Amino acid sequence: MAGFQQTIIIGNVGRDPELRYTPAGVPVCDFSVAVSRKWGQGDERREETTWFKVVCWRALAEIAGEYVVKGRQVMVAGRVSVDAYIGNDGEARASLELTAQDLQLLGARGDTVEDDTGEDAPF
Repeated sequence: MAGFQQTIIIGNVGRDPELRYTPAGVPVCDFSVAVSRKWGQGDERREETTWFKVVCWRALAEIAGEYVVKGRQVMVAGRVSVDAYIGNDGEARASLELTAQDLQLLGARGDTVEDDTGEDAPF
């Protein structure tokens, strides 16, 4: 029986996309997305951020390379893979890579996320 996996994330782009081409001329673009959640009340408020490396291929890569910018909110749907590794500090770590099948730019053109000080968030 065949399986199916799809993950959808909505978050803010952490760095400008990097568009490049494989030796065969296939466009590939990658960038990072921070997905944050907040919970709690008053002084007990907490926040957790999960980072995803997003990889786009072919026409979607060229679109991402042209329109995705740091700070912009995006929705990405695709297939997730996890890579485990040992960090420089000797601790076990994992990275999440989302191979995009669909990409939607959210918010108005030129929107960026601001922190409580009114300045652009340091993603």
